[in-house]
Amino acid sequence: MNSARRLKGHDRIVVKIGSALLIENGRLKRDWLQALISDVVDLAKGGAELLIVSSGSIALGRGILGLPSGALKLEDSQAAASVGQIALAQAYSEALASHGKLAGQILLTLGDTEERRRYLNARATIGTLLKMGAIPIVNENDTVATSEIRYGDNDRLAARVATMASADCLVLLSDINGLYTAPPANNPDAIFLPEVTRITREIEAMAGSAGSELSRGGMKTKIDAGKIATSAGTSMVITSGEAMNPLKKLDEGARCTWFPALASPASARKAWIGGHLEPRGEIHLDEGAVKALGRGKSLLPAGVTKVEGHFDRGDAVSLRDPDGAIIGRGLIAYDHGEAVLIAGRNSREIETIVGYPGRAEMIHRDDLAMEDALSGRNV
Repeated sequence: MNSARRLKGHDRIVVKIGSALLIENGRLKRDWLQALISDVVDLAKGGAELLIVSSGSIALGRGILGLPSGALKLEDSQAAASVGQIALAQAYSEALASHGKLAGQILLTLGDTEERRRYLNARATIGTLLKMGAIPIVNENDTVATSEIRYGDNDRLAARVATMASADCLVLLSDINGLYTAPPANNPDAIFLPEVTRITREIEAMAGSAGSELSRGGMKTKIDAGKIATSAGTSMVITSGEAMNPLKKLDEGARCTWFPALASPASARKAWIGGHLEPRGEIHLDEGAVKALGRGKSLLPAGVTKVEGHFDRGDAVSLRDPDGAIIGRGLIAYDHGEAVLIAGRNSREIETIVGYPGRAEMIHRDDLAMEDALSGRNV
C-alpha cells in the first residue's frame, strides 16, 4: 500500500463513526468499540493526535428509553439524545481509560462551526484537550438542535471538525468500503474508485442518497464532507467500519477511497485568512514585532503601537509596519475596546486590564497570514 495512503504518518486524525456501526438493536456494540479504541490508541502511540466524531446518542438513547422504531417526534428525539449522550460518553471514557487515556466530550451545533467567535472557542477547546493528551469525542448536540439549526449528518460535521482542528486526515467509517461509479447494491457493474483527486460534478453524480434507518447520511453527505475537507487541507478516506479493528485493517490495505487534500491544513488556513476574509480593522506594529512575526512568532500586545477599526474577537485585521505598509492579516483574539487597552502592554498585565485571564497573544501565529513581500524585508 502506498505509504502516503496510510493513517500512520499523519499528525492529526479525525475518525467519524456512524450509528449503524456502533449501535445494534438499541444496544452499544461494546466489543466493536473496544477494538476501535485499541486502533485509536495504537495510532496515538505512533505520535498522532486523534479526535472521534461519533454518532449514536439518539439510537442508544431510544434503546435505553424503550422508544419504538421508526421516525421520532422532535421532543422524543431530543430526549433520546439526552439519555444517549451520557451513556455514549461513559462508554468512550471507559474504553479509553482501559488504555490509560482520557476522553473529553464536545457537543456542537451548526452555529459553533459557522459563527467565528464560537468557532474560535471550540477550536481552542479542541487544541487544549489535545495538548493535555485527551481524546475529544465530538457529536452534534441533538438535545437542542432542530432541523433549522443542525447539520443533520455527522459526515459534514466531521469535516468541519477536521478543518477546525487543522487535521491532516479525516476517516469516514461507513457501511460501504468506498466510492463506486454507482450504488453497488443496485448496480453489479458499478466500478470501485480507489482515489478521487478532485471532486467534480461527475463524482457528485455518482453519490447515492439513501442512508440506513439509524443514519441520516448516505454517499452524498460523504462527498459533501470531502469537498469541505480537501479544500481546507485535510485528506479524507472512506472505508468500511463493519469489521473489528477497522483502522488497523485500513492501514493493512483494506479497500477504501482516498480523497487527497488540495493543500496542507496550515497553508489552506492561511490562504483563507489572507484572501477570503474582509479585514475589520488595522493593527500597527513596532519594528520588534515585525521582526518577531518574520521569525514565525505570535503577535503579543507589547509590539502594538496603534489599533484602528471596529472589530470583534475572531475578526480579521490587517497588520501594518512602522512605515504603514501592510505586512499580513490575522484573526484577533480581543474585541476592539480590549485591544486598545492592552496595546503596548506586557501580556502579564492583561488580566488586570481587561478583568479576566485572556490569551497572551493578541494574534496567535496559527491565525496569521503574512504577505509574500515580508520575505524581502530585513527581519
